[in-house]
Amino acid sequence: MAWQTHESLTVYDNRWISVREDRITGPSGDGIYGVVTMKHPAVFVVALDDEDRVCLVTMERYTTGASVEVPAGGSDGEDPLRAAQRELREETGLEAEEWTPIGTMNALNGIAVAPEHVFLARGLRTVSDSAPTQAEEGIAAMDRVPFAEAVAMIADGRITDGETVAALAYAAIHLGRFA
Repeated sequence: MAWQTHESLTVYDNRWISVREDRITGPSGDGIYGVVTMKHPAVFVVALDDEDRVCLVTMERYTTGASVEVPAGGSDGEDPLRAAQRELREETGLEAEEWTPIGTMNALNGIAVAPEHVFLARGLRTVSDSAPTQAEEGIAAMDRVPFAEAVAMIADGRITDGETVAALAYAAIHLGRFA
């Protein structure tokens, strides 16, 4: 059965998101469905250095507390590649010579319209001191860990951010690490 929307009402709106409440008919009958729409796609960067190490940032999230993640952020209306390049520079002080789009995904697709783009960045070089922007974003640390260790961090629960898990999976697939 297809979902039918009978009425839609925006209940919250700011420059990043809007939240609407829809009166719907779905598989289980009539009801109300809340939907969060991100105004701009998010970007995620798996930055891999010449020693096969992934750049990870540790930050404090208002909603979930401490989190280990790949560099990421909102595109703010920019081209996703440009946004990914900006986020990598702001969060790590790094730039990359080679950028490869490796996937797209939808976050929380049961309640949100939140498209996301994942990039693999290689040929890394330090270009700036990222301390000011790291402090502004709540980033406590930036570490480079071997790719296999990043996967182990998912397995043992040190990485719990869903988008980071998915971004690393996209990278593993692209790099031929999953059989």
